[in-house]
Amino acid sequence: HVDDLVWGVPLIVAILLTGIYLTIRLKGIQITKLPKALKYMFENEESGHGEVTSFGALCTALSATIGTGNIVGVATAIVAGGPGALFWMEIAALFGMATKYSEGLLAIKYRTTDKHGHILGGPFYYIENGMGKKWTWLAKIFAFFGMGVGLFGIGTFTQVNGITSAVGNFFDPNAQNVIHLLGRDYTLAVVISGLILTVCVGLVVIGGLKRIAKVSEIIVPFMAVIYIAISLLLLILNANKIPAAIVEIVSSAFGMRAAAGGALGAIIVAMQKGIARGIFSNEAGLGSAPIAAAAAQTKEPARQGLVTMTGTFIDTIIVCTMTGLCIVLTGSHTAGLEGVAVTTRAFQMGLPVPAQFSAFLLMMCLIFFAFTTIIGWNYYGERCLEYLSNGSHGAVMAYRFLYILAIFIGPFMTVEAVWTIADIFNALMALPNLIALLALSSVVVAETKDY
Repeated sequence: HVDDLVWGVPLIVAILLTGIYLTIRLKGIQITKLPKALKYMFENEESGHGEVTSFGALCTALSATIGTGNIVGVATAIVAGGPGALFWMEIAALFGMATKYSEGLLAIKYRTTDKHGHILGGPFYYIENGMGKKWTWLAKIFAFFGMGVGLFGIGTFTQVNGITSAVGNFFDPNAQNVIHLLGRDYTLAVVISGLILTVCVGLVVIGGLKRIAKVSEIIVPFMAVIYIAISLLLLILNANKIPAAIVEIVSSAFGMRAAAGGALGAIIVAMQKGIARGIFSNEAGLGSAPIAAAAAQTKEPARQGLVTMTGTFIDTIIVCTMTGLCIVLTGSHTAGLEGVAVTTRAFQMGLPVPAQFSAFLLMMCLIFFAFTTIIGWNYYGERCLEYLSNGSHGAVMAYRFLYILAIFIGPFMTVEAVWTIADIFNALMALPNLIALLALSSVVVAETKDY
């Protein structure tokens, strides 16, 4: 009930309207300055002050956003809301780019440096330093829920469960090799993959931000390029079906395929599913990306804003669109399947390789996508805790070990309740951030004009 209340139509509308409002005030910056933003993405500032390069900060943010949502979320949206959900996902992303630009700009403008030379930034600092000390309570609410999302939801259990389930289904689909643990049977593949994952996450997480950024700079471009290449190959081989798929997506988005009288209902369902999954995938408005953006080596807030907004462009307008097109043109969403099985079937139908090999490719993409989401959200959770504990090193180290413990127990948990808790934390994390973005929109416009 709480999940339906906070992550329902009001929040989706609030996030979308914030994006539209910022787009109008910034005169469509996400369209007019996109070429410049893509250029800046690969051009690091030499003289900038920060802990990691702009590209490293973007990859840290992308590591948390390019995840299971791009493979599973798109499939779920299309199955529930029809092909038109993909159209509304794009619309949400287009306006979301203005939101992401504003988040990145404010993250740099209001970041601070602690006594150890450690750079701190994100929504809690632009709420406190931008809106004033009397709003510190709002910043603390954001930090508390942000930490919860990292430790109890998106960052750990859901991703780990996704990885180990995918490995278990591929290597031992009939559960022939099982061991009895905690009163239940688990396949050997699930237990072994869970242990390997715990060690890998531990090695990265204990190294802190610089190691997370370094790993992300290697894995994120690598995994994104491989997934885009596979999807592109599928689309090229089925190029003759693309025009019909686009027509189906657009007509479904406006309820043209629905029976007389049911068009409005079809539009509303497509909008709700598409916009909700789009926001869930690219996190525009949630306030997570500015935590990573704040560490970038730059002295220009607007410049980092441009780099930050490319995250939404890559995540949704490129990666999610490709997944969606692959699903619609192969018709895998009509087979009565759910989640990752929909995307797996699309790959198996559209690629001229054995079905087992297609399933293996998708499993590998899922593993990399989910792994980087785990390490990205650890960083977000740590920064939230640092703000709440006034930079206590002991609290951060304790959080890291708790995080690794959550990874360890993740494969052995039922995931339904965890997803619900994660959704609630996510929604409650977004609300303080949206208030700050609207309150500080004049600052964003002024900084943009100056730049």
